[in-house]
Amino acid sequence: MSERERLNRDVAAMGLVLPEGAVDKLLAYRDLMLKWNRTYNLTALKDPARMLSHHLLDSLAILPWVTGPELLDVGSGAGLPGIPLAIARPDLQVTLVDAVQKKAAFQRQAAIELGLANVEARHARVEEMNGRYAMITSRAFAELADFVRLTRPLLAPEGCWLAMKGQQPDQELAALPAGVKLSALHFLAVPGLEAARHLVILQAE
Repeated sequence: MSERERLNRDVAAMGLVLPEGAVDKLLAYRDLMLKWNRTYNLTALKDPARMLSHHLLDSLAILPWVTGPELLDVGSGAGLPGIPLAIARPDLQVTLVDAVQKKAAFQRQAAIELGLANVEARHARVEEMNGRYAMITSRAFAELADFVRLTRPLLAPEGCWLAMKGQQPDQELAALPAGVKLSALHFLAVPGLEAARHLVILQAE
């Protein structure tokens, strides 16, 4: 089975429908990560096959809950989950922010090479950002309390946080600051990824 066939199969197993050409763009994005990883330490994961499950499919797992018109991906690193989501949702405006210049440079180059007009990459600390976003996401950026504290000024009215976590973060949920409530907690099943994955959806009260 080719990588393209495998990715198509796994995307379908997750119940996702992607636009035409999206799977090829996802594979091209994975190849860019591999290429840049030779010079820059974008991700600790070096195995091409494992990148499909641990990076691409893992990012796409939250797609059913990505409903707003714009998304801010905080501490995006190599562009995860923002770039896979932008590939899957061309109508979604995605802003990536990372404090590491080389990672932001990779994000910009990936957006150019993949033709992602809906992606903007910013080299900045999240505290320096402005604007309002309907959805703010992170993948292993910080504990929940720090995540919402740092990004709360950027959350649009009626917006929500989409925090990607491994094990169910009961202790982190118990430490949420006042004025933030748990809206939903979803277990994520990712083909080829045996580790526990959860999506925590938070809202301001």
